Amino acid sequence: MAHFEIHLADVAAGKAFYGALYGWTFDAMPGGEEIDYQLASGKGLGGDLTIGLMKRLNETPAKGSAIRGGTMTFEVDDCDASYAWALDNGGAEALPPMDYPGIGRCAYVEDGQGNVVGMITPVEGQ
Repeated sequence: MAHFEIHLADVAAGKAFYGALYGWTFDAMPGGEEIDYQLASGKGLGGDLTIGLMKRLNETPAKGSAIRGGTMTFEVDDCDASYAWALDNGGAEALPPMDYPGIGRCAYVEDGQGNVVGMITPVEGQ
């Protein structure tokens, strides 16, 4: 994957949510002002992977509705702590933390704006 975008009704709230959850920082993309396009940087990003946040161009899907698009999963130091933080800061449960033998501990949350994102703490040595 080279690039993906997260569509948000409230880009400022999305920046705060993803910035605190994954430690990302954001810079406005020149030419993307109309849709408040923000390029993310941080741990695990860069090189072959870039991320953009942008204003959603249609209505936000209802909470609990079918996933609209791909599910992105990012490595975190502590899956349980990141999951708890997300729930305490506007996220909703999509799949609680679970252990996957040989892979790691993984969970998914709704970001409060119709997107489901994952987090994984890999098994050491993976």
